[in-house]
Amino acid sequence: MGYKLICSDIDGTLLNKDRELSQSTIAQVQRVSPIPFILISSRMPAAMHHLQKDLKNESTPLIAYNGGLVISDNQIIHSTFIAPAMIQNVADQCQQNSVHLSLYYNDEWYVPSMDYWAKREENNTKVSPVVKSTKDVIQGWTEENKGAHKIMCMGDENEIDVLYNYLEENYSDDVHLYRSKPTYIEISHKAISKKTAIEMLLKHTFTRIKMKDIVAFGDNFNDIEMLEAVGMGVAVSNAQTQVLEIANMVTDTNKNDGVAKAIQELF
Repeated sequence: MGYKLICSDIDGTLLNKDRELSQSTIAQVQRVSPIPFILISSRMPAAMHHLQKDLKNESTPLIAYNGGLVISDNQIIHSTFIAPAMIQNVADQCQQNSVHLSLYYNDEWYVPSMDYWAKREENNTKVSPVVKSTKDVIQGWTEENKGAHKIMCMGDENEIDVLYNYLEENYSDDVHLYRSKPTYIEISHKAISKKTAIEMLLKHTFTRIKMKDIVAFGDNFNDIEMLEAVGMGVAVSNAQTQVLEIANMVTDTNKNDGVAKAIQELF
């Protein structure tokens, strides 16, 4: 099968133990160029650009916020965000549980203070947030007709459990809740996914490519729909059990250049 497009999740899939691209991964992506290599992640665009630069594919489209934001030719071709009223509902609960709340819109990232969680995420993504009260962010976004492409809640595992259960019980029809780690909840609009974002990209940019022509890599629950939809869904072997079960192929772990090894085998 002559695959024509590659899509890859980032954290837990593409990056090594140092949260960087290995030389082997960079070499394999560059070897199969000009087959487009699309980064598809819950990250914000600014936390993906340095990886595109390392791969020398800065002109390639990218999919941020698990599909909430799709960018091609430096233009936003799709944007779906959580409305300010819903953000306020989450913020009220976080305040009760002493949970950190990060709010994201495109390349805007706001935190109420530079606490432990903000500093940790800054270190992980190599992007610095703007310190601004949640109230002021919500007010500003309401006036600008904007919202959150992603809400990130971080805190003690027990408090995150309580918050997750509350949000799932009350707002599961409105938002996706994703536990990327026991201490994290990533919240996105219910209407989007990595699969829907790829479909948008095929409709807008890669009009001659079909889902069956795509290889996709992932490791976590938010990758399942994408891996099932494409022609070759590949799980790294450190993936969640459910991801391993639905994948067409399982490669090595992210720490052992699994994506690079699969590209070498498939292309």
